[in-house]
Amino acid sequence: MLSEYLKKHPIQRFSKKKMAALFPPAENRAAWDSISDADKEQLEALIARYRAVEYPMRKATDFMAFVRAGSRRADEEPYFLRRRKLCAAVLDCCLHPEAPLDDVIDGVWCICEESTWVISAHNINPIPGAPAAKDDPLPRMDDYIDLFAAQTGMILALTLHLLGERFKTVPQLSLRIVEEMDRRIASPFLHDDECWWMGNTRKDLNNWTPWIVSNILVCFFLHPYISQDGLTVAFDRACAFLDRWLACVPEDGGCDEGAGYWNMAGGALLDCLELMETVTGGRLRFWNEEKIRKILLFPLKAEIGNGWFMNFADCDARPFLSGERLQLAGEKLEEPALTALGLRMRGTLADQLNDTPHFTRLLRMLFHPAVAMEAPPKQEKDVWLPDLQVRVLEKGGMTLCCKGGNNGENHNHNDVGSFMLFVDGTPQIVDAGNAVYTAKTFSDQRYTLWHTRSAYHNLPLVGGQEQQPGREHKAKAVKWMPDGLRLYICKAYDAVGLKTLKREFQLSENTLTLHDTVNCTQSQPVTWVFMLRNKPVMEKGQVLSGAIRLLLPEGMTAEAEEIPITDPRMARNYPGSLWRLLVTAPAAF
Repeated sequence: MLSEYLKKHPIQRFSKKKMAALFPPAENRAAWDSISDADKEQLEALIARYRAVEYPMRKATDFMAFVRAGSRRADEEPYFLRRRKLCAAVLDCCLHPEAPLDDVIDGVWCICEESTWVISAHNINPIPGAPAAKDDPLPRMDDYIDLFAAQTGMILALTLHLLGERFKTVPQLSLRIVEEMDRRIASPFLHDDECWWMGNTRKDLNNWTPWIVSNILVCFFLHPYISQDGLTVAFDRACAFLDRWLACVPEDGGCDEGAGYWNMAGGALLDCLELMETVTGGRLRFWNEEKIRKILLFPLKAEIGNGWFMNFADCDARPFLSGERLQLAGEKLEEPALTALGLRMRGTLADQLNDTPHFTRLLRMLFHPAVAMEAPPKQEKDVWLPDLQVRVLEKGGMTLCCKGGNNGENHNHNDVGSFMLFVDGTPQIVDAGNAVYTAKTFSDQRYTLWHTRSAYHNLPLVGGQEQQPGREHKAKAVKWMPDGLRLYICKAYDAVGLKTLKREFQLSENTLTLHDTVNCTQSQPVTWVFMLRNKPVMEKGQVLSGAIRLLLPEGMTAEAEEIPITDPRMARNYPGSLWRLLVTAPAAF
């Protein structure tokens, strides 16, 4: 799509003035002094917070902890703290021209001195084409580009762009930044075709591609010495990689990684397209491309309300989404409902650094203010994503989210045929969602984690057997219905004797009917699992839980177990406990 356009409309020359328009440098006092008082207050708090901490050591043994103990955090905590502190120090110097440069100098130097900008978890990343030496826990010394090497390059490129004039007093600092960006980012991006996310060695791409490209484009567009030819080559390669990723995205624009990953997938594509439009003076615009529109609209389709989203796969139930990016997407697409969603979710400037430090997004939020608008009238949600096989349907105060799909999706949970139910925008039957990543998360032990298993999703167990991972374990004959969804999920299991498992969802104004037809070649029990947000109360023939009442067919028994939520990431969404309800039918099949 993007490369084809470039063939028809070759862009050989770029204007340095238009490149400089990405963000105002610190010497543009009119821009920085005109920041709103509310934003200045937020910046002052952010600056003070990080001024009070030292740049931490990034130790070799912390890097090794991923292999030794399965800990990602040992390396990632000092890694990201260094970068957050540098961003805050740069903002300090932009907001206060008299502020000393020392914190910026120290931050730049210690990051440039790192043996690798790759985090420990990606040093032995199991994704095909990436490094995979589990017997070698120290970093590779070549210049492999992972997500956060690219993000580090972006932070340093912005540091040089914003404070370049002040760096004239320490010229070696500018030279060091350029040298490290060239060695670790520009050269491998231009000359290495082996990085799996480029789409040469692997065709099933994920969020890595747009996320990395969005950060690397900043490095090239702000590079002080790159030639026009070099920039054109980088531009062409970026579009080729993005096209390969776009080919992997379903035509319905759905993100199988979950709504929370839109930040790094569709949101990162938005970053790329905005940069391209800016750098080409508005000549390169793709906002009317149908597939791009669907990708950018996905969060609106996935939103339930009150901060809740459908959260299949590795997605938090209340994910952080960049509100400013959603706002911009709505403005570019002329979709007021998406703009309004972005305005509701803008959050704070500090939010843009709290996970991985999106320095570009903090600056975009700073210079792309919220707008006053009348929210469009609320409409009941009726969404069908035929490629992703996801259905979202709202009637009255009830919202049903259900899916087909397969168990080889990106960030997959074994959840073919699972569902969620919300009442008045509050979760009742839930998906536990994501947990803090460890070495197990993306390894052959992934499905030993309880929250990824079908036994902890809203699905049946047949003869005690649960669903299995892999693309071959999928839904069949998935059919949209005006009041729900019908599908066959037998193929998701390897259960002995399971012949047919048809599942049908029907939603009315105040009732969800779940109708499963199970046929087996031998007699065995079937147990239905329901993950509940609220403690269930058992009564004869029914279970009460929060705002819902589950009516049980005659002869079925129910028991419940409490699942205390101890994982800090999951606890942000579901503090306290979840409850796993087990409803069992007699072995009479």
